[in-house]
Amino acid sequence: MYEEPVIVNTGGALSAAEFWQYQVKGFSYRGVERIYPASIAKLFYLVAIQEWLQGGMVAESLELNRAIRDAIIASSNDATSLLVDVLTGTTSGPELPANPFETWQKQRNIINRYFASLGWSELESINVNQKTWCDGAYGRERAFLGELMENRNMLTTDAVARLLHSIIGGVAVSSERSQKMMQLLKRSLNPAEFVDSDGENQITGFIGEALPRDAQIWSKAGWTTQVRHDAAYIEVPGVSPYLLIIFTEGRDNAQNKSIIPFISRHILEGQ
Repeated sequence: MYEEPVIVNTGGALSAAEFWQYQVKGFSYRGVERIYPASIAKLFYLVAIQEWLQGGMVAESLELNRAIRDAIIASSNDATSLLVDVLTGTTSGPELPANPFETWQKQRNIINRYFASLGWSELESINVNQKTWCDGAYGRERAFLGELMENRNMLTTDAVARLLHSIIGGVAVSSERSQKMMQLLKRSLNPAEFVDSDGENQITGFIGEALPRDAQIWSKAGWTTQVRHDAAYIEVPGVSPYLLIIFTEGRDNAQNKSIIPFISRHILEGQ
């Protein structure tokens, strides 16, 4: 919860040094548990690609901008595949001989090395070196996951909270880049705008479903047959702004679209 003075969604009015001096009020339950994040990993790729663009490590283009937009707004796995390729200089394909594959793996881990360089304790146990898939990984991508899938993406709710906190605080990469990221994360609560043709979206069955229509939400959801997650920054009139990160596991929980709205509703009522 962000009590007065509210230090987020200010357009980057505070410097990074000043921003990180403020302590926020909150709690977590199993916040350090490593869980497969599904599309929540795209938040980390969003920050990383903005860092690469800011530093001139990659060049801006219409196609890259389209992929960034589709990865976050539509949660496209195909768009995310391009982002990971651009970030790491790697591509998917057939299995590789041992030495080229070792080089390929080192390149793919550049995203992990970037987040480790931030020095945040919340990020020490994370892994964000894999693409997101619809049907699954093949070839070198499957080999990279490991025989028992031990190298799959893993995040904690504490790690996601710290990253989202930095974005809405305007200190992720830069204030300008943070604002661009927030624009992509902004969700409409108008049912006419967020219902897709297949019935899937990032509001129904997620945190935003339980919010009043005059609320504002910036979020990224993720779901598979085994997990259902959401991460959001929320502003409701008359209530202190707050972050809410919810991860659920298990086939039954993943298919249950009432759990996350139920938690969201009770968190709001308790503000």
